[in-house]
Amino acid sequence: MLVLAVLAAAFTAQAVAALRPHVPLLLVSTAVSLAVEGVLYRWQPDMVALFAKSHADVTVRHVLRDLLLVVGLLRLGEQHRETQYAPLVAGLLAFYALHCTVQAVSVLVRRTRTLPVLTRNIDASALRLSPAPAALLRRPGHRLLVFGLPATAGLTATAVTDDARCAAAGVALALLLASAGLCALLLRLLPGRRPAGEREVLDWFDAWLAEYRPTVGLYFSGGPSSAYQANMWLEPLAGLGGRPVIVLRERFMVPRIAATDIPVVCLPKVSTLMRLEQSTLQVLVHPSNSGKTSQVLRIPTIKHAFVNHGESDKLSSCNPYAKAYDEVWVAGPAARERYALAEVGVEDKDVVEIGRPQLDAVRPYAGPPAGACVTVLYAPTWEGWDGNPGNTSVVAAGENLVRALLADPGVRLLYKPHPLTGSVDPRAGAADRRVRELIRAANRERSGARPAPSGEPARRAAELDRLTTAAFRAGADQVERMLVQSAPEPGRAQAVARATAAWEEAYWASLPEWEHQVVTDVRPDLYACFNVADLLISDVSSVISDFLASGKPYAVANTGGLPEEAFRAAFPTVAAATVLTPDAAGVPALLEAVRDPDKDEFVTARAELKRRLLGPAVPTAQQRFAAAVEALCTAAREHRDRAARRLTAELPGQRRGTLIP
Repeated sequence: MLVLAVLAAAFTAQAVAALRPHVPLLLVSTAVSLAVEGVLYRWQPDMVALFAKSHADVTVRHVLRDLLLVVGLLRLGEQHRETQYAPLVAGLLAFYALHCTVQAVSVLVRRTRTLPVLTRNIDASALRLSPAPAALLRRPGHRLLVFGLPATAGLTATAVTDDARCAAAGVALALLLASAGLCALLLRLLPGRRPAGEREVLDWFDAWLAEYRPTVGLYFSGGPSSAYQANMWLEPLAGLGGRPVIVLRERFMVPRIAATDIPVVCLPKVSTLMRLEQSTLQVLVHPSNSGKTSQVLRIPTIKHAFVNHGESDKLSSCNPYAKAYDEVWVAGPAARERYALAEVGVEDKDVVEIGRPQLDAVRPYAGPPAGACVTVLYAPTWEGWDGNPGNTSVVAAGENLVRALLADPGVRLLYKPHPLTGSVDPRAGAADRRVRELIRAANRERSGARPAPSGEPARRAAELDRLTTAAFRAGADQVERMLVQSAPEPGRAQAVARATAAWEEAYWASLPEWEHQVVTDVRPDLYACFNVADLLISDVSSVISDFLASGKPYAVANTGGLPEEAFRAAFPTVAAATVLTPDAAGVPALLEAVRDPDKDEFVTARAELKRRLLGPAVPTAQQRFAAAVEALCTAAREHRDRAARRLTAELPGQRRGTLIP
C-alpha cells in the first residue's frame, strides 16, 4: 500500500507540475515514479499483477508519464512552439506503436516455443531447439521501462534545459532500441530459426516411443508443492531396470522432479496423452490422485496401479477413488485390512502387498544413543484440508513438546515440519514460526565444542549439485531447458548415489552434537534424518509408518481429544508408540526409555507392527515391487493379445451374402 500511495502521489504531483507548470516538481515527480516502477518489478510482482487487472498496466502508466511531460513542455513553451514539439509527439506515438508490435511478435515467438511435448533426459536435438530470446524481449513491462527510459529522460531534460534536441535524441534512441528488439524477434520466426512445429514434434515423440519401447511408467499430476510425492518413487522405479518413463501433465512440474536418469515426458494435452495407447507402455504407477488421473485411466491398453505417496491411518489412505485402478499396491497387511474395513469398493483380490521400497535406505536400530545427546526428530504433519485438530500437533502441542525437549540438556532436536504447514490454516504457520524461534533461542543459550572448520560439506555439496542440477542461463525457457537437459551421461545415477551418501556424512559430521537444527531444505531428506535420530515424535501420518522400518522408538501426539485407549484403537499405527498429550507431560519418561532400553516397553510391539505395516523383510520391498510390476505387465500383455484377437476375428453375418432389408 505504501508503494501504491507513493506512485499515486508521484503521478498527481507530475500532473500538477505539468499544468502549472513547475519544472523542479516535474523533474522530481517523474524520477520518483520511475523509481517506484523499478521497485514494483523488482520486489512487488503481486502489485504489478493487480495493476494489470485494474487496466492500469505498465503501458498505460508509461504513456501517462510521457503525456504529462509533453503537456508540461507545451505549457512551458510559447504558442508558436507547439509545431516544434509535434515531431516529438509523432515519435512517441511511433515508439508506442513499435512497443505493441514487439509485444505481438513476442507472443508469436513464445507460441512457436511452446511445444506439445516437454522432455528431460531425452536427446531432442532433432527438434531444432535453441536458446531462448533475451528475457528483456519477453517481458513487456521490463522492456517498456528500459526501451522507453531514453524518451522519458529526454523529455525531462528538455523541460529543464528548454532544448528540444534532448527530447528528440531520447525519442530517437527509444525508437532505435524498439526497432532492434523487433528485428531480433522477427529473426526467431524464420523457418530455420524456430523449433519444430506441433506435427513434427508429435511425429518425433511417436518415433521416440517406438525406439525406446517403455514398459512401465510413473504418472503424476499435481501442484507445485506436491512434487515430493513423485520424487519418493524415483529410485524404486529406476531400480526396476528395463525401460521406465515418467509421465507428467503440468509444464511447471518438469524442473521440480528430482535428479534422475529416467526419461521424463510432459504431455499437457489429453490428445497428446492418448498417443500412449499406441505405445509399448504396459503399466503406470500412480503415487497420488488428481483430477487429470481420470484422463489417463481411459487408455485401455495400459494397466494402472495406485501406490500412494505414503500410508497412514488417515481416511486419505483408503480413498474411494482407489477402486478406479486395476490394482492397489500397499506396504503390508495393515493397509489391506484398512481397505476392507473402509468398504470403499476396493476388492481384496486387487490389493497387492509390495512393502515400501524407498525404506531400503533406512538403517536399522543399533542400540541406545552412544553419544552425549539423544537426537530427537520432531516431524509433524500438516493441518490437512478438513481442519481436523487431530491432524497436526503443531497448533495444539508443538510449542509444549519443543519446550519439554529443549529443557533436557542431553537432547539434540531436529525439527522438520511438513512442506505444506500453514498452507490451509494460518494458525499452523504461526505455530511453526514460534517453534523455530524457540529452537533459535535455545541454540543461543547453548555452547560447546564444534567440529574443526572444514570445507568438506561445501565440496561435497558442489559435487552433488554438479551432478543433479543443470546449469541454466538467466531467462532460459522450457525449450532451452530441454536443450540443456538432454540424455544423461552413462553412470550418472550411480555417481549421484555415491555423492549423496558422501554429502550426508560430511553434513552431519560438520554439525555440533549439541546444536538443535531446523531442517527445511531439500537436503538432508526425511530418511537421512531417520538415520541419525534416536527417537521420532510425529502425528498420525505416513512418517511413523516409514520410521518403523528402523525399529527405533517413536511417539505420537494425541491432539484430537480422544482418550488414549480410544486413540490407539482408532489408529492402529499408534499401537507401538508412546502417546503424548498436548501438555507434553510424558516427554521426560519417553527420553528415559530411549536412553535405557530396559525401560522400553514397546520393543516387541514395534517389531510386530513393522511386519503388519511394511510386510516381511524377505524378499525385500524392491523385489516385491519388481514382482508386482512384472505380474501386472503380464496381465497387460495378455489383455492386449485378447483384444487383438477380437479385432481380427470375423463377426458372424458380416461380409456374407446379401443384406436383408
